[in-house]
Parts: sequence; structure tokens; C-alpha cells
Amino acid sequence: MQIGRFKITPIEFGRFRLDGGAMFGVVPRVLWEKVHPPDEKNRIDMIMRCMLIEVDNRKILVDTGFGEGRSDKFRRMFNFQGSNTFVDDALETAGLTRDLITDVIITHLHFDHCGGSTIAKNSSPAPAFPNARYYIQEQQLKHARSGLERDKASYLKEDFEPLIDFGCVEIVDGEWRLMDGIDIIIVNGHTPSQQLVRVKDDGRTLVYAADLIPLASQFNLPWIMAYDLFPVTTLREKKRILSQAIDEDWTFFFEHDPNWVTGKVIRTEKGFALKE
Repeated sequence: MQIGRFKITPIEFGRFRLDGGAMFGVVPRVLWEKVHPPDEKNRIDMIMRCMLIEVDNRKILVDTGFGEGRSDKFRRMFNFQGSNTFVDDALETAGLTRDLITDVIITHLHFDHCGGSTIAKNSSPAPAFPNARYYIQEQQLKHARSGLERDKASYLKEDFEPLIDFGCVEIVDGEWRLMDGIDIIIVNGHTPSQQLVRVKDDGRTLVYAADLIPLASQFNLPWIMAYDLFPVTTLREKKRILSQAIDEDWTFFFEHDPNWVTGKVIRTEKGFALKE
């Protein structure tokens, strides 16, 4: 996909499964199972789809997936499907290697979004992209370190603390711009200071929806994850952002939807929905 001067490539960092009830919160299974058939453990198919942005001499990666070196127990729990070299394999399909990545924007520090940011080197975690600058929101980092019982299992310190130790992180605070045409929208319902990456050029706009709208079906306003710390905030953010997306003709890039890479939103009698 081309957004003006920006070349956009989806990079798949493996497939996995999560509990369907957790993914849709108060929405009854009888509704969501029509769209996302669960397995015998009530888990639905998911993907870790990161976004590569290429412009001039910059190669910018948005999120990094689960990462490698997870235990067999961890892989079984999430029915993770991917080889031991899946990060390198996925980059190779785009004609890249790790050392060519110049920037890594981490939407938030949950393990399925930043786990691939580090790699074990001599049994000690090191940056997985040695020549990259990583961008992490200050309030998200504080929350990740807080140990809040509600979501502390989603944060694995070996995924992000080594980045701080190596001095390759730029801590950002609030909405900011990486360059002309790439800026960051902040949302707080899922977790404090989640970064949505917006690419805009030549009259076109693409937004990496991350965990505000992880699946295309979640254009539907009440379809909000039980993982969200502040679901009412998520509801308000979705209303605001989806309304703006219709007015300005945005395209969304889905991080976790196994079937839809991108899509646009429309208004219907029942609210918002995917434009098919």
C-alpha cells in the first residue's frame, strides 16, 4: 500500500488465540461467535500484524509482536503458531533484516505488542533491532512498572527494561510527530497513553488501530475488550475517532484481525460498521 510517499507493508509476526469472552467484554457469545467462531477452549483466532513504514532512508516498524524465546507453556497457553525464527523470516519477506530498522514505535507495552523488541544475547536480553530508536510513552512506562494487579500479567519487564538500559529509547509524552506525515494519536481506555500511528500524505490517511480497534468487528461501539482498564473511556474514544475517520475518509490498519488487514468505517442504522 502506498500513502503518498510512504510505502506501507504488513509484517505478520505469528498467529495466536485469545479467549473470546475477554475480547468482547459484555457482548454475549451468541453474538460474537457468528463472526469469530471459538475453539473448544473458547479462544478465537488472532494475528500479530505489525506495520512497516518506508520513506527516504527510514524503515519504521510499529509494534513487534510476541517475540522469540517464549516458553513452551506460554506458547501452548496462547496457541502461538510461529517458528523460532519467525521475526527474521517475516522481515525477509519484506527484503529486510533487523539491522535495517531505524525506528520502532511501540503502541503500548503489553507482551503481544512489544515482546519482539528485545532478543536474548548470551542469555541476557538486548535490543532486537540494534540500530533502531524506540519510542515509548512516559505514562505507559510508568503504568507498566506499577505492578497494578488488574493487568500486571500483560507486562513482562524483560520485553522493555533492557531497552532503557541500552539507552536506545526516546521517552515521549502525549501526542507527537515523528516526521511530517507521521503523527501519534493518544488514547487511554485500553491502557494509559496508547499510541495510534497516523500516516497522512497526498490526501490519504492510514491509522494503525492497535488495541483501540484490534478487530474489524470492533467498529461496533459496544464490542469492547474486557482487557480495557477504562471501557467507558474506550467507548468515548471510539465514537470520536470513528466519527473523524468518516469525515476525513481514513483507512484503518488492524493489528489483530486474521482476516482483514485494512478497512474503512461507515455509519449504519445500528452505529458504526466495517465498509465491505
